[in-house]
Amino acid sequence: MIEVAPSILAADVLNMGRDIKTVLDAGADVLHVDVMDAHFVPNLSYGPHVVRAIRDVFEHAHLDVHLMMTHPGDYVAPFADAGADAITVHTEIAADVHAVLCDIRGRNLMAGLSLKPNTPVDALMPYMDEIGLVLIMSVEPGFGGQMMIPETLKKLAALRAGGFKGVLSVDGGITAESAPQAVTMGATRLVMGTAVFRADDPAQVIRACQRLVP
Repeated sequence: MIEVAPSILAADVLNMGRDIKTVLDAGADVLHVDVMDAHFVPNLSYGPHVVRAIRDVFEHAHLDVHLMMTHPGDYVAPFADAGADAITVHTEIAADVHAVLCDIRGRNLMAGLSLKPNTPVDALMPYMDEIGLVLIMSVEPGFGGQMMIPETLKKLAALRAGGFKGVLSVDGGITAESAPQAVTMGATRLVMGTAVFRADDPAQVIRACQRLVP
């Protein structure tokens, strides 16, 4: 089954707990937490305290934390301690990616790597034995509500053709209309923001995406 991972970036910040409960009750498989440092990407979002607050209230939610940060290695421990289940960093960082992935795995979390739209899929090759998740950015990271860049979905197909067996996640402009194309290309997890949180019937959107067949 295809997993749906609503991104809390699209939740109402003044009613985040209410909105998270709504999407979890609607059948969401994962909560996607976008962490931005206003340096690696041009926006600023959440710290570990938000993950801790979510974990304290939603004990059984799967928290997939995406660190869009120049120095994510400095924050692996704080987010792990706060309750993350998976941590994804970017191949484009200047830091030692191997070391960061090793730290994530050493804390018994799923380690993931993400690619910006203009980064070729070959950038993942040195790390394929170290990751359980690949997150393909189908928009330029930093802000929600953007239109999906269709060309980015070719990376999903390339990874499946290359034998990657882990979670293939795609993030950016994924809607009920664009989700079938992403799944056909190989996605197994759909990160969805406004398409779920602002839907008239989130459960209907989630169920429709979960039923998609590759």
